Amino acid sequence: MILYLHGFRSSPLSTKARQLAARLAERGIDEPYLCPQLPVSPREAARVIEEIALRAGSQPLSIIGSSLGGYYATWIAERVDCRVVLLNPAINPDRDLAHHLGTQTVYHSDEQVEVKAEYLGELQELFAGPVTRPDRYLLVAATGDEVLDWREMVARYPDSIHCVIEGSDHGLSDFANIIDDVIDFCRDRAATGTRA
Repeated sequence: MILYLHGFRSSPLSTKARQLAARLAERGIDEPYLCPQLPVSPREAARVIEEIALRAGSQPLSIIGSSLGGYYATWIAERVDCRVVLLNPAINPDRDLAHHLGTQTVYHSDEQVEVKAEYLGELQELFAGPVTRPDRYLLVAATGDEVLDWREMVARYPDSIHCVIEGSDHGLSDFANIIDDVIDFCRDRAATGTRA
């Protein structure tokens, strides 16, 4: 099973989530692919993610986490021991989201969500600590990310496989160029990139 975790204010309608579903179909990969709409409450999002991960049972599970989804992906991977791809992951979301409290519009829709101050504490509760098996993590970090600092990403996952993209942006608008590497890593094939 491949589980895609979208970022803050995003949804299963995100460009990367749709590109991934399309590419899996093009390649004839029929393993289950899930991209749930995550609740805005981190505690509730974690409950949904854990429920899905536990439902995977004995079948192999890989998680792709984008931005805030990368923070969640690290938390669950340390609980269930699975392969993880991190796409410009959030490293300190409680710090970064403190500037986004209040009513926010969800991308790709007109839906609005309320980001509450208590969610910052919920994010702190989900901090996974140091990763225990860095070989199961593929970090994709764009130096042109206008939202998050790629250097914090590399520092957080120092011994993981790194794919640092020169330029690009937070949304990884050139995701199509690396999508096969992402899929192959999820399916336990060799990934490109380097160990730091």
